[in-house]
Amino acid sequence: MRAPFQVLVIPYRRDRTGVRFALLKRRDAGYWQFVAGGGEQGETPQDAARREAQEELGIETLGSVMPLHAMATVPKNCFPAAATWDRNLYVVPEYCFAVEIGENYIGVSDEHTECLWLGYQQAFQLLKWDSNRTALWELNERLGSKDGSEQAAPADADKPRR
Repeated sequence: MRAPFQVLVIPYRRDRTGVRFALLKRRDAGYWQFVAGGGEQGETPQDAARREAQEELGIETLGSVMPLHAMATVPKNCFPAAATWDRNLYVVPEYCFAVEIGENYIGVSDEHTECLWLGYQQAFQLLKWDSNRTALWELNERLGSKDGSEQAAPADADKPRR
């Protein structure tokens, strides 16, 4: 049974040009996002993040899953399972994580049509959801990543939008 929480996982790798982030294009809606999915009953958010990343990226063995401070909430009515949850629950927390992929090959699950490896600025601009941009900003700051391969953006372009 679906648990009342959501996870977001940012796959990343380091190469000779800097840090790259994997964005996935949703098959059903055509927008770009990171790995996202719901927890199952009995799973912790970190367990759900690991499972979702393995399922959506086609990787059997992942390294450590890094919890991020970024969080968001999603209205309860966005989920079919909402009818089974406490009627006094109105929003579902979305917990954010990152996972370094290294040289692992990423497969595209049935939920997605494409995967792009992008630097911070390009990834930030392509993402649909503010929650994805906020988590990306935090991870980029933690990694100390300065992507010099892309044109400089205005000073406030890399800040999360509210």
